[in-house]
Amino acid sequence: MTDLPARWTQATVYPDMWADPSDDPRNNEGPGPDGELPTLREVLRDYRLTLRMKCDGLDPEQLARRSVPPSTMSLLGLVRHLAEVERDYRNWIDDADPLPKLYGRRDGDFDGAVADPAVVDAAYADLAREQAATDAALDAHPDLGERLGKDGIAVRELLVHRVEEYARHCGHADLLRECVDGRVGQ
Repeated sequence: MTDLPARWTQATVYPDMWADPSDDPRNNEGPGPDGELPTLREVLRDYRLTLRMKCDGLDPEQLARRSVPPSTMSLLGLVRHLAEVERDYRNWIDDADPLPKLYGRRDGDFDGAVADPAVVDAAYADLAREQAATDAALDAHPDLGERLGKDGIAVRELLVHRVEEYARHCGHADLLRECVDGRVGQ
């Protein structure tokens, strides 16, 4: 006997997928965008959607459920962490004083991810706000080769790092979601 949930998916057309293509908001029929900047923006958008999809349908307890000790990782922690990351990327864009951490001390994003509906709502609001603010800050610099901030990091590098951050954490979200309720898929 095991306490592990049975593996399942909502997809019916391709049972190894998260969602059927007709139900997948990331499904982009036709050719991809023209150019490097639109491509990076679309890939980032899709990873953001993937994170949301991996969290959809879960209650606060499920979202806050930790992976395996000693890790403090949870789906809710990932949402909070990515809000913190978005804010931190703005610190690379200009020379102003760094923005304060959203959740206080180091690892506050994961440690404070508790099964409380208000914490869940705040995490999603924080993520949306921070994503929009970082998007707006980078949209002011459409030249991917432009170097920003005191370290002179290229806009391209900032965008690629954001994609990488979401991609890595969407991989974590796959495993976390499967542990919560057994749901699997791309």
